Amino acid sequence: MTNISKKFLPYGQQWIDEDDIQAVVETLRSTHLTTGPKIKEFEDKLAAYVEAKYAVAISNGTAALHAACFAAGITEGDEVITSPITFAASANCALYMGAKPVFADIDPKTYNIDPEDIRRKITNKTKAIIPVHFTGQSCDMEQISRIAEEYGLVVIEDAAHALGAEYKGKKVGTLGDMATFSFHPVKHITTGEGGAITTNDEALYKKLMLFRTHGITREKDIMINNEGPWYYEQHYLGYNYRITDIQASLGVSQLAKLNKFLQKRIEYIEQYNAAFKNIEGVITPYQISEAQSAWHLYIIQLELEKLKVGRKEIFEELVRRNIGVNVHYIPVYFHPYYRNLGYQRGICPEAERLYERIITLPLFPKMGNEDVEYVIKNVIDIVDMYRVG
Repeated sequence: MTNISKKFLPYGQQWIDEDDIQAVVETLRSTHLTTGPKIKEFEDKLAAYVEAKYAVAISNGTAALHAACFAAGITEGDEVITSPITFAASANCALYMGAKPVFADIDPKTYNIDPEDIRRKITNKTKAIIPVHFTGQSCDMEQISRIAEEYGLVVIEDAAHALGAEYKGKKVGTLGDMATFSFHPVKHITTGEGGAITTNDEALYKKLMLFRTHGITREKDIMINNEGPWYYEQHYLGYNYRITDIQASLGVSQLAKLNKFLQKRIEYIEQYNAAFKNIEGVITPYQISEAQSAWHLYIIQLELEKLKVGRKEIFEELVRRNIGVNVHYIPVYFHPYYRNLGYQRGICPEAERLYERIITLPLFPKMGNEDVEYVIKNVIDIVDMYRVG
């Protein structure tokens, strides 16, 4: 049996260096801690990176989804189709607007939302589709865009996992009407907490900018009246979803390292894939040829029919060996809140089957090769130990 590491290895972790610290210190010594120039700098650099016209930095990824739903005009009585294999925020954002989340099943190979099931779930109440680029791999945006155009639907990419990903040569972030990002510490870059929305639509951009600041504007070309230089107007019921210059300065510094971070992730997944490729009892992630994943998560699927135990026992043994595995995700409609709304098990059988079998392994740039090797050795050892026959 492999010796147990004395160091606990989380499934994800930020990488902060002295450049990042110095960038934050400079902002702390400046005259602006919030609503200052660093926010616009971060937005401009993020928009340029994903090749979008506009970016709106916001307090977190959930706020980004909420803002996008607002800008899309989603309202009470509407339906919004999304994936059940995601963090709850991808569906909660519809509820925030009084709309109903509708869950379309996943493709069992890619784990992303199945365009054909999206089509089956469309009704005359459907207003938008929120495809989630799960683990960093782009959804089939060609089919999704075609469906959206056919039915006149808004497409909001949930790209929280996918900063730096590509689909058919285009960066994720411009494949729908809007795209939302998260900068939580386990994501590709971090601002501590933080998020953003990107779009090529100026009208959506203006609504997003208002929404994050209470719906209030001082822009003369927007205001109905102008009583003087002190004057401002509230046009929508917005929120205080501002991000600070402190966070934005960290974001600017982190964004400069994004390509290096992505390369490290690719290096580690190549080691994982090579090691697990022929291990009976383990299925490695499937990648479509049209996309280049950003590899936020590395998920193995267990072939339970070839193992003596379930996912729980293997998960617990990995944790016992100080490997901070996780499960992404519990199907959203399994949660008690959604069950109280009337959602029942059985509506997305592929998602439910996948949930029983997946384990997320550690993957983050700050890992070392020795960490990757430790994970590989232990996964193989545990699967060998529990394999039938």
